[in-house]
Amino acid sequence: MNNKPDEALTATTELDWCERTEICSASAARRVAAMLDLDPDDIVEGSPLPRGWQFTLMAADTRRSLLRADGFPGLGVTMPDLGLPRLLLGGRKVVYNKDIPIGSVVRRRSAIRNLTRKKSDTGPMAIATILHELRVGSDDQPALVEEQTYLLLPARKDGSHSEVTSTHMLNSGLKTSTVVPDETMLFQYSALGFNSHRIHIDRAHARNVEGFPDLVVNGGLATLLMTEFLRRGVGVTPSALKVRHVAPLYCGRPITLVANQQEGKWQVQAYDHRNTLAVDMEVETNEL
Repeated sequence: MNNKPDEALTATTELDWCERTEICSASAARRVAAMLDLDPDDIVEGSPLPRGWQFTLMAADTRRSLLRADGFPGLGVTMPDLGLPRLLLGGRKVVYNKDIPIGSVVRRRSAIRNLTRKKSDTGPMAIATILHELRVGSDDQPALVEEQTYLLLPARKDGSHSEVTSTHMLNSGLKTSTVVPDETMLFQYSALGFNSHRIHIDRAHARNVEGFPDLVVNGGLATLLMTEFLRRGVGVTPSALKVRHVAPLYCGRPITLVANQQEGKWQVQAYDHRNTLAVDMEVETNEL
């Protein structure tokens, strides 16, 4: 993409924080476990919330009248429209400073960190960055900082979606696994995060308006499946994540997860049903 000079729409110094008090409840954690086909009774109050499960603490509470036309709620802040009706997750960065105990009171601060309009060869677009901070109880320092980057795009002229062709084909890995997110998993993940983005729950909208071949797997769900693969399949606890979304993943189609260790870090990649790279994640750990 050949981008022309950026036009900043918001300042990056003075943030308009939206603050909420959440409970890292055992009931929410049990429901995440059930979605992942784990035993909910293994969830014990006071134990650390598995890293990657924090999405329930960032659930949206945007009023229906303030939702975008595509249903996206903003996840902590109201996402603007800017005349760009389509929205996709571009990536996220997460830093885990300490564990969040199940049952604890969590103070969440969310804000749009930056909002920039761009002009590209394919038309106008904007890039929005949302910043979340989670603090446990009265702690001054955040237990977790997460930055999410979204692409705001114009409507498709013909209602069709051009399949992304990646040059990164399936790599072999130290550890591999395959998962198939179905409609139930997409519904449960969206419900747990109160995410009403229609590309994940409305097949007619995903196909006829957005031009996708089927429901799109939530970007956050893809990240969760990758961190769970690390946690349960590899035995790795992340201290930081950097995630880049390359192409959409679709409901009912197999996702191949591949993990490799490189220069003290882990690289986890998710490949779609065509064995083409869809999500690339770099993982730092505190392990020597």
